Amino acid sequence: MSEFERDTRVERIDDFRFKGLVDAGWNISANPNGGYLLSIVSAAIAESVEHPDPLSFTAHYLRPGVPGVECEVIVDVVRQGRTLSTVRASLWQEGKQRVEIIAAYGDLTNRVGIDSDITIEMPGLPPPESCVARSGDIQGIDIAMINKLQVMLDPDQAMPGQSGVPEISGWIRFADEREPDTRSLLLFCDTFPPSPFGKLGMIGWVPTIELTVHVRRRPAPGWILGRFRTDDLVDGRMIETGGLWDSTGALVADCRQIGLVLQKA
Repeated sequence: MSEFERDTRVERIDDFRFKGLVDAGWNISANPNGGYLLSIVSAAIAESVEHPDPLSFTAHYLRPGVPGVECEVIVDVVRQGRTLSTVRASLWQEGKQRVEIIAAYGDLTNRVGIDSDITIEMPGLPPPESCVARSGDIQGIDIAMINKLQVMLDPDQAMPGQSGVPEISGWIRFADEREPDTRSLLLFCDTFPPSPFGKLGMIGWVPTIELTVHVRRRPAPGWILGRFRTDDLVDGRMIETGGLWDSTGALVADCRQIGLVLQKA
């Protein structure tokens, strides 16, 4: 069993509730990574619907998760049809709701309509071996989850403030070489350094308010390329858009989030 499977597994309590553990190994500083929390929820949803792939996954973060503490996931299947399942879910710890989710699931191997060559092309990037490993030393914080993942950053963007552009790009895969799947894309969309750092340097904490991931294709084996850019930042609130491409160059997910950009204490 991979570390990702082990650390996101859940156990059914009844028809609607599951229990799991929020592992501290996926922390950024003192808090569990938001994408990791979504991965726990997605494990519970996978046990609740027939469709295997998250197509649209929207999460609202109410408060940070608590590392090393059990969690409860509540899943409400709103509708299960032939091509889509619509689900509401929430993650709770210590009697408080941490995340609220609405998601649509389907089967990306089933063609349901028109296909075309309209897509977002994979950006150019040096190969992983020519990139710079993400490091807590660079960001000035402890990032436990980089022991679970290999995140290799564009050498022109690896240092905060280096590029002068609010963008971050790089490659990602699991450290134990578990191959990517559609569920892991929910995690990968939230594991790169915040893109405002490229222009503003090390400014502090960037917690997510809301994150939506659209999964477009099942990823091929190998590295995943990610690119993320801040489109707008005002009054401490940012809009960031991102994309993930697999080893064949296919767009496998895009995402958009609103987050807070906070000064260091």
